[in-house]
Amino acid sequence: MRTAIWSPFLSDHIQNKQELEEFVQSSGDHGIVVFSLGSMVNNLTMNRANMIASALGQIPQKVIWRYSGKTPETLAPNTKLYDWIPQNDLLGHPKTKAFITHGGTNGLYEAIYHGVPMVGLPLFADQPDNLVHMKTKGAAVFLDINDMTSKDLVEALKTVINNPTYKESIMKLSRIHHDQPMKPLDQAVFWIEFVMRNKGAKHLRVQAHELSWYQYYLLDVIAFLLTITALIIFIFIKTCCFIFCKCFRRTVPNRKAKKNKKE
Repeated sequence: MRTAIWSPFLSDHIQNKQELEEFVQSSGDHGIVVFSLGSMVNNLTMNRANMIASALGQIPQKVIWRYSGKTPETLAPNTKLYDWIPQNDLLGHPKTKAFITHGGTNGLYEAIYHGVPMVGLPLFADQPDNLVHMKTKGAAVFLDINDMTSKDLVEALKTVINNPTYKESIMKLSRIHHDQPMKPLDQAVFWIEFVMRNKGAKHLRVQAHELSWYQYYLLDVIAFLLTITALIIFIFIKTCCFIFCKCFRRTVPNRKAKKNKKE
């Protein structure tokens, strides 16, 4: 079973972590829902924020929402807003039932690691593709944030929380993710000690560090290609001028000769 482990630096971002823990514990058997759209989206339009807040107020779970915009008018008592949340710690909390996410890679791996089913609200870049993979694996419900309604979000949350197949699917992915020959911490310690034992492990050093700055940025290659391109263009222009002059010179004398004959 997952246990609540709060990071040591949590107090730097949330002044009263005891308040956050009390809010989580007050959810009872219903548990909590973690909601974050990542660090690149700090706020939403008021209409969309009100629609989402209205939906979150219709579920029995408590909701912790990472949101720094203006407080929605429809915000319900079961929802808390924070400028920053300890996302990994919250996903690892035993009371977490679902994760509403934009589909960023980091958040997906954290949800998989802790075995938390997801409701996906992708925004851009690789996020739709990431969530399509999770939907295909049966671990997430995919929604379009631009077209969804409060009803759609409520039904999606109820589906991933109450339908046991979503939990089973994400736990299967979690078991695969955890199935490693070494724990990540042990692996990190091994490689740190490996570098220390081998005095910096220069044989693992990337050879790019040995290149000069203009070689690293391929400026010499770019200069060579530009020179070749300029040379080809120069030869092409000179050839066209030569052909044009040859044709023009032949035409002018012929015209003059005809004119003289007529005279």
